[in-house]
Amino acid sequence: MIGEIIAIGDELTSGRIANTTSRFAAHHLFAAGHEIVAMHTIGDTPELIGEALKRAIRRADFVIVTGGLGSTTDDLTNEAVTRALNRQSILYPELLEKIRARLRENHNQDNGLEKLAWLPEGAEILTDKRMAGYMLVHDGVPIFFLPGVPSQMKHLLVEEVLPRLATWTGNNRKHVRLRVYRTFGLPELEINRLLSDIEKTKRVKIGYYPVDCEVHVSLTILGRDDDEARRLFEEMDSAITRILGDAIYGIDRETMAMVVGRLLQESDRTIGVAESCTGGLIASKITEIPGCSNWFTGGVVAYANSVKESLLQVDHDLLIRYGAVSDPVAEAMARGIGRCTGAPVTLSVTGIAGPTGGSEEKPVGTVYFGLGFDGNISTHLYRFSGNRKAIQEHAAMTGLDMVRRTLLDERKARGPQFPEPPVRELVDDDTTQCTGNREY
Repeated sequence: MIGEIIAIGDELTSGRIANTTSRFAAHHLFAAGHEIVAMHTIGDTPELIGEALKRAIRRADFVIVTGGLGSTTDDLTNEAVTRALNRQSILYPELLEKIRARLRENHNQDNGLEKLAWLPEGAEILTDKRMAGYMLVHDGVPIFFLPGVPSQMKHLLVEEVLPRLATWTGNNRKHVRLRVYRTFGLPELEINRLLSDIEKTKRVKIGYYPVDCEVHVSLTILGRDDDEARRLFEEMDSAITRILGDAIYGIDRETMAMVVGRLLQESDRTIGVAESCTGGLIASKITEIPGCSNWFTGGVVAYANSVKESLLQVDHDLLIRYGAVSDPVAEAMARGIGRCTGAPVTLSVTGIAGPTGGSEEKPVGTVYFGLGFDGNISTHLYRFSGNRKAIQEHAAMTGLDMVRRTLLDERKARGPQFPEPPVRELVDDDTTQCTGNREY
């Protein structure tokens, strides 16, 4: 189904609060097989809210509206809806009783919360234990009104909205096939060029979404029936996998750290990391994964040279002779974290994230990596571009990808007793210039 999202609130249009609810909704609706063609952010002005709502109803199969449902005077969504759709405002006694019961439980006063129980005529209440949203059907189009508070909105979207859309009359969701390919190492324009012929296929839609230093490629199949959708999906999935090959590291919601963790567990190995310029970002990505204690022994953020010497046993003479950002120091850090953690796989990173600190010999973006694997240490030089955050993100992802490729190579060398997971190897040169960074 085709949908639009409208987020309401002066706090959004003024930039005081980031609009995270629209992003969450679009992500989950897309994953459920729906297409969002427009997202709007409107201030607390009833006339503008009404105009946006009426336009959306004329061109979309469903509409999601977030915000403006509270009890304060600047919460004007319901007022705007009653005017725009020519509906009366009706008191819903069952909702009012739930509000009062909740107030009694918390020993709170009414304080004008009765306003929450006045909804446009025809509203069907979608009740969360903390806040109520509602649904209206206007000219055959379902409109979902959800709270602007992110936690409440997310709960209602997942528990109420998505199931209702899945069973909505005329929904062609069962004829839709979706897949997201997570790629690393190829620029967006190059991927676009490689897949240009596929884009010409009828009922096939390809999307490109740069996310920091990754590019996510979405495949959407809109079949006229289930058989056509399945056939097209298998054909296009095979083509994309063949064309992009080693640039694909994961599918759908897989992260680089998840893939690395799975490969480490399959090989019965653990990893330790030593970080300087990334400041613990690699360890942070790893520890986002539940159960990572099975394969992650720990890490050290050795930012100062004194910490490199004391904790990682980097020789003082190496630091004086070559500098902290150098091939020998990266190697020594990788050996040091191995001694600290006992992990057979180690990763170190030392570099210049900027915006200052660079030189003609070592400009901002220069990053050295040390990769230890069963006692053998290799070093790698990369040069990244972008601001400080972008360089750190590139470095963290590149380091994890080195580990991934090494584990894949080792598994392939040992033969077919190791089954292939749904990831593809990403091959890159030791010295890589990452360009075209985007800031978010």
